[in-house]
Amino acid sequence: MKNEVILVDYNDKELGRAEKMEAHEKALLHRAFSVFLFDGRRILLQKRALSKYHCPGLWTNSCCSHPQPGELTVLAARRRLREELGSDYCSVDECFSFFYRYPFSNGLTEFECDHVFIGQYSVNAPLSPDPEEVCECRWWDIDELKKAMTERAEEFTPWFLICAPRAISFIEERIRPKEKKN
Repeated sequence: MKNEVILVDYNDKELGRAEKMEAHEKALLHRAFSVFLFDGRRILLQKRALSKYHCPGLWTNSCCSHPQPGELTVLAARRRLREELGSDYCSVDECFSFFYRYPFSNGLTEFECDHVFIGQYSVNAPLSPDPEEVCECRWWDIDELKKAMTERAEEFTPWFLICAPRAISFIEERIRPKEKKN
């Protein structure tokens, strides 16, 4: 099976498809997604596997990838949660999307329309990360994460640093009514 991505314009209108590595080699704008799982004031991050073609060993959102041609982005996000983390225990909601372009020193470029989803993970089910994708998972307290992003930004992926502050705001809005009840 070909690993293709969906090429889009600046309105996220589908223009066609390209093989994933070709899209990154030629800096073609394509659709992607990022997922943030939270449990109260904790957010699950993954450290990318050391074998990844860019950003190996860096912390990033719970899950990220690209929808396949013909696949709804929300369904792709759920699929990748299963594939990367072994998690199928929560639904996800899209909060926002953003465009970014980031060239890497290895000649590849991320040029994406990234759809950001959040999902509440309140199940005590264990995660089973795929070692080809993830070398470590960790729950971060939101305040600890904000401090680390400021003081040690080099430990995080570029797209995470762009979208995490806004995703955290959405998460804090979701948990605020629950905190007031307690």
